[in-house]
Amino acid sequence: MLNLHSHTEYCDGRAPMVEMAEAAYGIGFRTWGFSPHSPICCPSGANMKAEDVDAYIKEASILKEKYAGRMRILTGMEIDYLSEDFGPHTEYFRELPLDYRIGSVHFVRTQNGRPVDVDGPAERFLKYLVSEYDCDLRYVVETYFAEELEMLDKGGFDIIGHLDKIGDNGSHAQADLEDQAWYARLVEDVIAKAVEKDVIIEINTKKFESANRFFPALRWWPLLKKYGAKLILSTDAHYPDKVAAGYAAALDLLRSNGMASQLTVRYESV
Repeated sequence: MLNLHSHTEYCDGRAPMVEMAEAAYGIGFRTWGFSPHSPICCPSGANMKAEDVDAYIKEASILKEKYAGRMRILTGMEIDYLSEDFGPHTEYFRELPLDYRIGSVHFVRTQNGRPVDVDGPAERFLKYLVSEYDCDLRYVVETYFAEELEMLDKGGFDIIGHLDKIGDNGSHAQADLEDQAWYARLVEDVIAKAVEKDVIIEINTKKFESANRFFPALRWWPLLKKYGAKLILSTDAHYPDKVAAGYAAALDLLRSNGMASQLTVRYESV
């Protein structure tokens, strides 16, 4: 078992790295990656501080030694794409001594160019939709996917995180959002671009137990199969008791849909 998307006290996770590692090993993971939210250039309560990066990398190194021969520990980071001037492609992130990088969009630029976090609770998203985006949901959604396409073109990362996360919060504003043809085209464009750029697409299982939902949503899995996308299962765990949340269900569905062979073995423990 392998998981490369997890968070700890260095960002918005709710437990120390050692507790997450203990829980992962106890469940049966044999490759475990830490991926704190990267430092960013705008205010955020979810992202790690730049001054903590060295301490994080050092602690990950200690855990690698502790679990050597039992569980492979990898040092990663979930890096926000904000603009052509800030993202996984920039020199700072490229030069960090990381085993892998997840590229994700959490912030969507307003019509005035200011990044605003659209990834939090639905109630906050709906508030921001009014106060920051002049109630223009289509603008938010189209910009989200445009930023993912920009990020893929710029490169500098191995895995794209929760590709269609905006569909979750967006559906609270428009219930049939994901039924729209224009929305489906945006999702397909990103999947196709990820395959073109040889970027692994994450099947994020974080919300399966609470909302019966994966990212990408199950409805888009035929596109993942059609394009032959390289896939990886990730739990996006923030708590020790959630290290395997939704993992088994997603694996069973991949197998039943004939997609298990698309799971990458690039990071498997050897």
